[in-house]
This record gives sequence, structure tokens and C-alpha cells, in this order.
Amino acid sequence: MYDHRGGPINGSQNWASGFLPSHYQATPLRSSGSPILNLSTDPHMTREEQRRQLDLISQLGDEFRSKHPQESAIQSRIETHELAFRMQMAAPSVLDISKESPETKSLYGIDKEISRYFGIQCLMARRLVEKGVRFIQLYSSGGNQQDSWDAHLGLKENHDLHCPETDQPIAGLIKDLKRRGLLDETLIVWGGEFGRLPTSQKTNQGAQGRDHNAAGFSMWMAGGGIRGGTSFGSTDEIGWKATEGRTSVNDIHATILHLMGIDHERLTYNHNGRPYRLTDVSGRVIDEILA
Repeated sequence: MYDHRGGPINGSQNWASGFLPSHYQATPLRSSGSPILNLSTDPHMTREEQRRQLDLISQLGDEFRSKHPQESAIQSRIETHELAFRMQMAAPSVLDISKESPETKSLYGIDKEISRYFGIQCLMARRLVEKGVRFIQLYSSGGNQQDSWDAHLGLKENHDLHCPETDQPIAGLIKDLKRRGLLDETLIVWGGEFGRLPTSQKTNQGAQGRDHNAAGFSMWMAGGGIRGGTSFGSTDEIGWKATEGRTSVNDIHATILHLMGIDHERLTYNHNGRPYRLTDVSGRVIDEILA
């Protein structure tokens, strides 16, 4: 689910399937209007007619695949049609928050203009979790500069906008999952690709912002086997560079995989002629933050 102001830079590459087969590609959802484009069925076609149409497509695909077994994209396309059909049957009710109580909507900040859009996304995420959806990704802010967290043009003004957009919704999501008994089996990962420098950046517009900092920043996790209230690692005294407990993206991935019951050193996938590990050739599980 991406921001109403626009998706993240590079668009669909952020939720592509990577080196996995294309049927692992994500489905974008929107927080306003129809959550999924073209979700409604053709009013001139019955469910039975649509089912027969998909069965015919599958039959033709099977015939093609038997002659061209190396074309994995055909199977992915067939599975995409099937997924779309199932979503047309189930998604409208799952993504409909109109019957949620006023208390629940207030918990997520949906009753406040500044936090409404992200609150709706977090509430939709909880409903998807309840239905067994295995991976959900939310994007806060979109585009460049002040429309996103990329605070080159004024850090205070930027954070005064984006923090109240997200603080109450994500806190509401954690509380709601916990009280429904879902937090222990749901891992929440909150972070970005870098932090901000502790030094001021003066732009041509004169606004005091902060440039990128990949050497020292924080992420947090909740639920799913994480030890609550734990802080691991630290930067130097001005927040420029991680000095103690420094971790890498590979470590984060190894930890996420471990919490899902997967050994990152054993799991490989053949891609472009060689086996790949999801953490490449490095990464360690961050045991210090595990319950």
C-alpha cells in the first residue's frame, strides 16, 4: 500500500518478485477509492461465465506450456488470473472497513485528517492479517522532498508533517493486533534505507535540512518473536556513525528469516545459473533482540 501522494521512487521495482518467479510479485492497494483497480467484475458476466473463461485460459495455457516448458511466465500469468478471480470474490469484504467500530477507527487515527490515510492502511493491514495474508508492506510518504521523509529542505517541518501522520496509526496497529491475539505471530518491521546526518544541510532555497546518512540510523521491530522494550546498538555521541552493535541489511534479513523459521544459511534459490542465498554470503541472526 503506497502513499496517496505517490509511490516510492522506482515504483513497482520496490514490490517486484526479485529473483523469485513472477507470481510472487505483489499487488498494490490504494487507501482511497477502490483499493484494487479493476476489482469489480464485469456486470454483464456471471460468476459461472467468468469461471468458465478462466478454465479455458488455463486449458490453453497448459497446452502451450507442454510445448514450451521453459516459459515459466505462462504459468505465472495463469496463476495471476486465478489470484485476481479469488480477490474479486474475497477482497471487497476484507478491505471494507465501514463496519469497524468507531473506537477501532479512532484507535488508528482515522478520525483525524492528518493520520486518516495511513490509519486506513494500517487497519486494512490488520484485516488482511486476520485473513491469512502472509506479507503486507505499507509506504509512508511518496515522491521526493517534503512529500516524503527525504528531509533536505527542512527537517523540522518535514517531521512535523510525517510523524503525526504515522505515529498513532502504527501504535494502533500494534495494540489492535495484541488485543486480538495476533501480535505474537505477526512480525512488524519499521524502517527505511538510511537515516539523516547530524549536521545541517543548507540548500539553495536556504532551508535547513539533513542529508542522507547510511552509517548510523535505527530500525525497530515488534511482535513475532521480538523481545519488547529492547534497544540494541548505539552510535557515537553526535549520531553520525554506528559504533557498538552495528548491524547490516544482511543481518536484518537473516533475523526476519529466522523468525519465520528459515535458516538463512541453508535456504538457496537457483537464479541465473547459480544458487543464491537470500542474505547473499553474509548476515547473522541478531539474537540480542529475540524473545
